[in-house]
Amino acid sequence: MEATFVPHYTNPMPFQPLLRRQPSRLNRSPILAVLTTPPEQLTGVSKRKTLKPAENLTGVTRKTIYRDNWLDQFAINHLSQNVQAATGLHNTKTGYDSLVQAAMDASKKFELIHQRELVLQALDSAIPRFILDLIKTLMPQTTFTREYFAAFTTLFFGWLIGPCEVRESEFNGKTENNVVHIKKCRFLEETNCVGMCTNLCMIPSQTFIKSSLGVPVNMVPNFDDMSCEMIFGQEPPLPTEDPALNQPCYKLCKAKQKHGEKCTS
Repeated sequence: MEATFVPHYTNPMPFQPLLRRQPSRLNRSPILAVLTTPPEQLTGVSKRKTLKPAENLTGVTRKTIYRDNWLDQFAINHLSQNVQAATGLHNTKTGYDSLVQAAMDASKKFELIHQRELVLQALDSAIPRFILDLIKTLMPQTTFTREYFAAFTTLFFGWLIGPCEVRESEFNGKTENNVVHIKKCRFLEETNCVGMCTNLCMIPSQTFIKSSLGVPVNMVPNFDDMSCEMIFGQEPPLPTEDPALNQPCYKLCKAKQKHGEKCTS
């Protein structure tokens, strides 16, 4: 018997292409793909790390970039020259780097108390005494004065402390706009030193503003995010009770010099 091969077509027209049959959704497998090798072991594939906005590719916090105008540069150089004149230590740097270097030189050469006295001397020479006396006489401590000092600081001292804004707080049972919130202190970011912040900025500034302008101010630095608040009208705590003076310094402190309890190498 002769065997004959008969193709098994279900389509009555064998020479036309078959229509693709749509698979039933009920029979579709829920497994889309199987990966037997972990992604980190595949060549050319690496695990992606989600970076915080404040970090660069090396995990180091990005430094704030400032573009000082001519008026800012004038004020920075003026203060830097007064600090250098008070300490007797001069440097050849320019701009804000010159001010930071002057402060760093003072922190390395002088003891804590002397550092604060030198900054007060520099501030006294930077601002004419008759202007300070006039302000103190014409603006006694009132709500207007406290709010005026807060607004004045945000408008005219951004070159020194960085971007800031006025915030409100409760004072003697009333709400006042007497707080300057510094988002990220420029001086602290540049020096990266807790001891220089407290001894060359916080304590002398508190003393200078109260003695020269007649208004107490409490500066409250936050060493976690480098922000700070200046609360006009509020007396600062005693040195033995101020948590800022018991704060250990950063591991990457640039000064690496003795600052009492405030900074350790």
